[in-house]
Amino acid sequence: MIRSRPQVVVSRCLGFDTCRYNGQMIPSKFVKRLKKYVQYFTVCPEFDIGLGAPRAPVRMVRKSDGIRLIQPLTGNDVTERLTDYSHRFLDGLSGVDGFILKSASPTCGIKDVKVYPGEGKVMSSGRDSGFFGGIVIDRFNFLPVEDDGRLSNFIIREHFLTTLFTVSRFRELSNNLTRKGLVDFQSDNKLLFMSYNQNEMRIMGAIVGKMDSRDIREVYDEYSSHFYKTMSTPPRHTSHINVLMHGLGYFSKYISSSEKRFFLDTLERYREGKIPLSVPLYILRSYVVAFESEYLARQTFFEPYPEDLVEITDSGKGRSGK
Repeated sequence: MIRSRPQVVVSRCLGFDTCRYNGQMIPSKFVKRLKKYVQYFTVCPEFDIGLGAPRAPVRMVRKSDGIRLIQPLTGNDVTERLTDYSHRFLDGLSGVDGFILKSASPTCGIKDVKVYPGEGKVMSSGRDSGFFGGIVIDRFNFLPVEDDGRLSNFIIREHFLTTLFTVSRFRELSNNLTRKGLVDFQSDNKLLFMSYNQNEMRIMGAIVGKMDSRDIREVYDEYSSHFYKTMSTPPRHTSHINVLMHGLGYFSKYISSSEKRFFLDTLERYREGKIPLSVPLYILRSYVVAFESEYLARQTFFEPYPEDLVEITDSGKGRSGK
């Protein structure tokens, strides 16, 4: 199984440098914990175009020709400078697997950034993506892109981490592409793909199963589009339950009726939102170990990202994570 180190672009103010408009930084526990497992590339568009820190704040202002990035105190319009910088920075990236950007920032924010009708003391009149964050979404919509605020939600964080590490393994496969590698990747991720999108899982399986003498890079490119589509939407809890039931089928003849009943009761508690996915998952993993299932032991579904990144906290947004 491919073990990879994801490449992540992160807003520099999230614990790396005092580059915010007020000369401060915002430590992020999640960003700090993740550092052990990823390679970070930091970015601060406002600082990097020469605005300095501390600096007069910028805001998104709706003009007749569209939304502009204005520094109200000085009257500077930095729209073109920031846009040009963003494209140059992103053009220079190689092998990036995901982004963690500062929430609500007029540059880095990916959604819900305030847009103002003017430069003076006026109330915001709308919401949009920040300038850099919006360009990231447009260019890398197939990758996991989140902000530090949304990552406080367990469901969003779980999907981000699962996608990040799976995308990273897929990138590593591309760097050392072989037919066996693609077959193993599909096989090892089968239950994970099943939990995300069963239809796409079957399509990817068919592509791998019929590659025959086709050029391997051509096969990978076809497979790639379905892979990113599969990982683009968080799985529903009902899909997780279906996969867990599928996994239980491997052990139905080995476990007692009371053990099976206990597992089904645990699944029902998960369905009701009373316990996290990790509880039934751990029970099933114990069967994998006890009955030495080599096939299931390789399934990334049971540990799609490092286990010590699991933190059962939630911002209160509920199971949907929206």
